[in-house]
Amino acid sequence: MTQVFYSKDHEWISLGDDGLATIGITDHAQNALGDIVFVELPEPGRNVATGEACAVVESVKAASDVYAPLSGTVAETNQGIVDEPALVNSAAETDGWFFRLRLADVAAVTGLMDRAAYDEFVASLS
Repeated sequence: MTQVFYSKDHEWISLGDDGLATIGITDHAQNALGDIVFVELPEPGRNVATGEACAVVESVKAASDVYAPLSGTVAETNQGIVDEPALVNSAAETDGWFFRLRLADVAAVTGLMDRAAYDEFVASLS
């Protein structure tokens, strides 16, 4: 069963059975950004630290960094969202993923929020 966690920077992280963690922005984040027109992803092989800006998403409203919710090495990126950035708007928490990490410490996910805690966090912002 896939476990999904959330950061206060509005990224989601899904731990797969293959040992890789898939990262994307939440539906809340894509909604706040509006129509996404450009995505820049990190290079595979790049080591990222927790909280490090490692990708960029641009919309008709603004540009925003995407942060690594955990430390690790970029194993794969989603070329589909580079070719069709609007995919992030239509499928932010599924096919609109940004990159996959080989985590430095899988246990670090305990510092992130589950869905209920994330929803409560988002509700506290308004």
